[in-house]
Amino acid sequence: MSLFLQKTGHRIAEYLPIDQAMWQKLDLLKALVQRDLEGKYRGSFLGNFWAILNQLAQLLIFTYVFSIILKVRLSTRALHANDNLAFGLWLFAGLLSWSAFSNGFLQAATSVVNQPNLVKKVVFPLGLLPLIPILTAFIESTFGLITLLGFMLVLTGNLQGTIVLLPLVWIPQLLITAGLGYLVAGLTVFIRDIPQTLGVLINLWFYVTPIVYPAEVIPETWRSWVFWLNPLAAIATFYREAILDGEITHWQELGFTTCISLVIFIFGLWVYRRARPAFADVL
Repeated sequence: MSLFLQKTGHRIAEYLPIDQAMWQKLDLLKALVQRDLEGKYRGSFLGNFWAILNQLAQLLIFTYVFSIILKVRLSTRALHANDNLAFGLWLFAGLLSWSAFSNGFLQAATSVVNQPNLVKKVVFPLGLLPLIPILTAFIESTFGLITLLGFMLVLTGNLQGTIVLLPLVWIPQLLITAGLGYLVAGLTVFIRDIPQTLGVLINLWFYVTPIVYPAEVIPETWRSWVFWLNPLAAIATFYREAILDGEITHWQELGFTTCISLVIFIFGLWVYRRARPAFADVL
């Protein structure tokens, strides 16, 4: 199977503006991400199946606590307010993008300082280091997405057709995570307090993002500002609308988020490249 995918990938690359050197870096990145995923569960009996079990456990816990114990009710197009599982699934749908972003972003901050041996190797492409934890976290979140879609299929008997639009939101999600990841990874080499500071900032960012509460509870005068100034608000909302509602109502916010994410990515990568020549001397 892996040989088939590799051959298919190389055939596709023939029609893309990717030279041989770039393709080799992509192959190396794929191998490093695969090693990172396997390293998390190495030696365990279930292996990578733990990635799915962790997401399934998280989904069941949120659903049980908020829907069964606290009896929080929320209605979507696919799930009615009297459905005991509605709020748990709604909450998990919003957490998918946030967990991928926060986990990848925080781990990217220390991706360079934790690999001094690779930094001092002249031939190693240092630009790949922050991308490894970011892509690992993203792949793990896809297991949660698959789990959520499975629950939706069992409960409702069908899936919203808008789930095919999810790749559109992955673009700004990966861009903003990689851009901020490059930025903090480069700066952490020189300022070691950054990872600890990020832990505090991420917690504040989480609560100003409509994830554990509906965006409708935000005063209307502030709601538009939250969506325009907080990229994760538009991304999390898009997940919910695509999976649960079957109707996308925040296209403008997503377009603006994509533009902002591209700017952040370019700036973060520029800072990282400017700082990269000094990494080996500092580490």
